[in-house]
Amino acid sequence: MSGTGSANLPNDPEFLKRKEAYYARIDSQDMAPLWEVIGKMAPPAPLRETAAHVWHYNDVRPYLLEAGDLLTAEQAERRVLVLENPALRGKGRATGTMYAGIQLVLPGETAPAHRHVASALRFVLESSGGYTSVAGERSTMARGDFVITPSMTWHDHGNPGDGPLVWVDMLDVHIVNFFDASFFEHYNSSAQIVSKPEGDALARFGNAMMPLDAQSPFGKTTPVFNYPFERTREALLAVAQAGLDPHFGATLRYANPIDGGWPMPTIASWMTYLPAGTKTKPVRSTDALMVAVPYGKGTVVVDDKRIAFEDQDVFVTPNWTWRSFEAEEDCFLFCTSDRGVQEKLGFWREEKR
Repeated sequence: MSGTGSANLPNDPEFLKRKEAYYARIDSQDMAPLWEVIGKMAPPAPLRETAAHVWHYNDVRPYLLEAGDLLTAEQAERRVLVLENPALRGKGRATGTMYAGIQLVLPGETAPAHRHVASALRFVLESSGGYTSVAGERSTMARGDFVITPSMTWHDHGNPGDGPLVWVDMLDVHIVNFFDASFFEHYNSSAQIVSKPEGDALARFGNAMMPLDAQSPFGKTTPVFNYPFERTREALLAVAQAGLDPHFGATLRYANPIDGGWPMPTIASWMTYLPAGTKTKPVRSTDALMVAVPYGKGTVVVDDKRIAFEDQDVFVTPNWTWRSFEAEEDCFLFCTSDRGVQEKLGFWREEKR
């Protein structure tokens, strides 16, 4: 039987019966009609599953400390409260592609060494001398530091200080799992052997100079795994003296010193400084943003929704929504997204008003 289907009326009972029977037959052969789903597979504009949302640190911190009373870092592997987007509950997602959680290491504890394919970044919210060790080098973590754990590198965390060590974890684990490419391994002891002096990576690669045969030991990921906040802050304040961009204030991207690209191949990261009273113009882009606030107080406007934030809060702005910022106090905003992988695939887009 063949035909154009032009005589079939959408609500005709006989046509609906034939269509249902046809769908059942092709379903039995593991096939489905494209015309029923093409609108979702190729929408005229980006779909948005992610909701704009803020996790206030003053609300999160008591639950985090309660988790510290409930179980040890060793028992938990990583003592983390996952930040689940309210539109994506049960999926372990802060945005459509990115994972985020807030991790606690108490004084005297060590989060045991392991490694995995997913690349991770840590943005420090609270520290009194805690550290991370990556590939044999230990680095002390301070509030506002941007710390990287490259793919498949051994890493452990410890806290010899007298107060909680807290940071935001942000990982590309959902991108890795989309490709079914995940691996995970435990180290043969709770902490790896430290084989390099602290600050070695920053000395070699973090001063606008590099070794003559410069190569990253982490492949496409930056050889610098701790970008200290004090350096970032100093640079942003200097940039602000020259004037503010109407859309981005004073913004600098973190860079891989080997090739000038993003520090991580999948994840883009940058820091914005907005002096008190600054109001930026709206921008939208195809990447949903995760933002951590080391210092500051203000409001993010997402389309017509206003969300207040302050010190140590974490919030999300969905993809392809207009976002702008209003700084009530001087604000530093650490921003990260899957822009790194979107750019490599050639479909990242941005618009400004």
